[in-house]
Amino acid sequence: MWDYGWGGWDWLWMGGMMLLFWSGIIVLAIWAIRSFSGPRQAGDAALDVLRRRLAAGEITPDEFEKTKKALGA
Repeated sequence: MWDYGWGGWDWLWMGGMMLLFWSGIIVLAIWAIRSFSGPRQAGDAALDVLRRRLAAGEITPDEFEKTKKALGA
């Protein structure tokens, strides 16, 4: 009486839509957490550049230590 021509497959359609909805919510949550957590290795990159400059002889060991302290590393 209440079939409306779907043939009894509405549960499959609704299950697929629910899976798609929750997958979208999970992906959105992961994206939001990753974007608001900020860059992960920004401090390490600056320290790597500082070490390379020391190795190349561009700065003295004293300048290296001063800059390292200023970076908080």
